[in-house]
Amino acid sequence: MATITFDEFLKVELRVGKIVSATEFVGARKPAYILHVDFGEELGVKKSSAQITALYKPEELIGRLVVAVVNFPRKQIGPIMSECLVTGFHNENGEVALCIPDKSVPLGAKLL
Repeated sequence: MATITFDEFLKVELRVGKIVSATEFVGARKPAYILHVDFGEELGVKKSSAQITALYKPEELIGRLVVAVVNFPRKQIGPIMSECLVTGFHNENGEVALCIPDKSVPLGAKLL
């Protein structure tokens, strides 16, 4: 495991957002959704590709709060430009379960 300093950790902008749309990512190499995530007034809506199709259906993602890294450089993923990285954990079957707040928090709130 790599060691980082607290100052290095603080550079990572982990923010809370709400999924406002989720569609199948047609043509993706691995099954994925294209998510539009609202991070509030300061950051707005950002797009992401997420390989979470094993545990989630698009319609059940709408309105769900997620935690995402918002200060990575934009990345071209097939035909879309990903603007954030939605976080999650692999379960025992290798499927991705979203990292989500367990209580309501403001959109754009930063993980401390």
